[in-house]
Amino acid sequence: MGELQSVIKQRRSAMKFHKEVKISKEELNQIFAVNKYAPSAFNLQHAHYVVLTTPEEKALAYEASGQYKVQTASAVIIVIGDTKAYQQVGRINEGMLTLGMMSQIEYDLEISSVTEMYESRGPVFQREEAIRNASLSAMQFMLIAKDMGWDTCPMIGYDEAKLASLLQLSAHHIPVMMITMGKADESKVRPRGYRKPVDEFVTWNSMA
Repeated sequence: MGELQSVIKQRRSAMKFHKEVKISKEELNQIFAVNKYAPSAFNLQHAHYVVLTTPEEKALAYEASGQYKVQTASAVIIVIGDTKAYQQVGRINEGMLTLGMMSQIEYDLEISSVTEMYESRGPVFQREEAIRNASLSAMQFMLIAKDMGWDTCPMIGYDEAKLASLLQLSAHHIPVMMITMGKADESKVRPRGYRKPVDEFVTWNSMA
């Protein structure tokens, strides 16, 4: 079995963490430095992360979620999706233009086509794209964290409006999920839940 397959199978959603364990900014930055390679539509990199590590900051997450694991986690990671990420398409591609990897015509076409697609499809599509792409990034974050010896738990049990207010998010930034992170308290590990066999969730060439 390859290392990636092993990490995928070992990753579990931690229900409780060892409260005394701390995680450094340096180690978190190492995780994010790898996670920046997550895929995103048109390389727009819709995901943003808010990292909460102090008791005072984690209290904000607890206020919005009421979940005990937030209080025991070494860090609480708020995954944010940017509904206006497409507006950064020019800045993101400037380097390729400068290095000659993209012509001026290609650069201008990329900006116009991406902008037109997102704006013509409207706010619902923009929100869906923010969630889709931030979720891809969040899953990769959890796998990298596990590979570096950290346990995580993705959470949706929070008041989105309250969390956005507490974090003072702008209107185009939406909370996609909350990830608690730390060293799992093994006394709280449940048996792994039922996983469907492949033929129950994979069909070939149709949904029939």
